[in-house]
Amino acid sequence: MTNKIRFFLWLLSIAAIVLVLQKVPVNLGLDLQGGMRLVLEAEDTPTVKVDENAMLGVVSVIRNRVDGLGVSEPLIAIKGKRQVVVELPGIKDPKHALALIGDTALMEFIEAEWLPGNAPNISTQDLQIIGGEGAKLSTYIIRDNNGNITKELPIILKKSVMTGSDLKWAGPSVDQYGKSVVSIEFTPEGARKFADVTARNVGKPLAILLDGNIISAPNISEPILGGKAQISGSFTVQEVQDLVIKLKAGSLPVPVKILEKKEVGPTLGKDSINKSIIAGIIGYILVAIFMILFYRYLGFVAVIALLFYLFLNIAVLNLFHVTLTLPGIAGIILGLGMAVDANILIYARYLEELRSGNTVMNSLENGFKRASVTIIDSNVTTLITAIVLFWFGTGSIKGFAVTLSIGIVLSMITALYLTKFLLFATLNMRAIRESSLIRF
Repeated sequence: MTNKIRFFLWLLSIAAIVLVLQKVPVNLGLDLQGGMRLVLEAEDTPTVKVDENAMLGVVSVIRNRVDGLGVSEPLIAIKGKRQVVVELPGIKDPKHALALIGDTALMEFIEAEWLPGNAPNISTQDLQIIGGEGAKLSTYIIRDNNGNITKELPIILKKSVMTGSDLKWAGPSVDQYGKSVVSIEFTPEGARKFADVTARNVGKPLAILLDGNIISAPNISEPILGGKAQISGSFTVQEVQDLVIKLKAGSLPVPVKILEKKEVGPTLGKDSINKSIIAGIIGYILVAIFMILFYRYLGFVAVIALLFYLFLNIAVLNLFHVTLTLPGIAGIILGLGMAVDANILIYARYLEELRSGNTVMNSLENGFKRASVTIIDSNVTTLITAIVLFWFGTGSIKGFAVTLSIGIVLSMITALYLTKFLLFATLNMRAIRESSLIRF
C-alpha cells in the first residue's frame, strides 16, 4: 500500500470521526448525568416462592415498565438470588418512576353487586347470602378531575373471574365525553371469558381492581362479545398512561420491596464531568511535555497520534452507544497511558538500533518490528483481564471493561500504524531526517 493511499485512509478516518462526534451524542451513565439507582428485593407469597423463574419474570416486567418511561440505556440486573438492581440515568421524576416500577399491578375483574342503603350495617350472614361464599364488602370511590371525592358507593365483591393475564393489548384513549380512559383488548381466551362474564351479569357492575383498589366499576348493559372494552374511571391523563404501562408490562410475579434508593443529581454529574475533563486535559498536557522533552520530534509525532487516539476512542464509544460512566472515563485514560507505553517501547528500540550504527530509517523500521511483539503481548494480557472483568462484573465495572478493551485495541492501532505512518511520511524529508531532533 502506497503512502498516498495510507494518507487518504487516515484522512477518511478523521472525517468519519468528526462526523460521528457531530451526529451521535454521548450516552452518559447515572453518575455523569444524574438519575436514580434502586435495589429491589423480591418476597415470597403463600402461593409463589422466589426462584430463578420468578426473578426473570420480575426483571422482564420491570424492563417493560422502564421502557414505557422512555429511559435510555437503563441497567436492570439480578443481584444475588432475590435482588434486582435498577439504574435509570437521566430520569426527571424519580418519585413517579419509583411508584411505577415497584407496584405489583395485579389486575382483577370481579363480579360485583351494588349494595343499597347503609353498607356498614350489613351482617356477615346477609353479605354471604347476597354475594355468595367469600364475598367482601368494599367501597367504590368516584373522584372529579381534581381528585376530590364526589361519591362513595358500597359494593359487594363476589368472585374474581379474570386477571391482567387475559389482556392482549392496552392503550390510552378518550370516551364519548372526552374523559381519559384505557382501551383494552383481550386474548382469544380472555375474550371468551369476558363474553361469558358480561352475559350472565347484565345490569350489574363489574369491578376492576388494581392491586386491591377498585379503579372502575362499570355497569354491564349488554354482553360484550368482541373482546374489546374500555376501563373508565376518575383518571388523569398521566394516570391513564401509567396504567397502560403497567398493563402492557404485566404484573410482577412476586411482590418486591425497596431495599436501597439513591438519587444522583445532575449537578453532581456535571461536576464529575468537568473534573474528569480537566483531569484528562492536564494528564494529556503532562504526557505531551514528557514525550517532547525526552523524544523531541518523535515525541511530538506520538502526541499527535495520542490526540487522534482520544477522538477516535470517543467516536467509537458513541458509535456503539456505549454508556460512559466515571469508571469508563478511567478506562479511556488508562488506554491513553498504554498508548504512551507503546510509543516509548518503540522509541527505546529505535534508540538501541541507532546507537548500534544503523541509519535512521533502518533503526525506525527495526524499532517498530522489535517492539511490536512486546506491545501485542502486553496488550493482549490486559485485554484478557478486561474480558474477565466484563464477564463477571456488573454495572460500572462492565463499563470500565468495555472502555478499557476498546482503548487497548485503538491504542495498538494508533501506535503501530498511525505513528509509523506519520514518522516514515515525514522522515522522507531530508531536513527532518538529518535534524538533531531525531538523534539523541
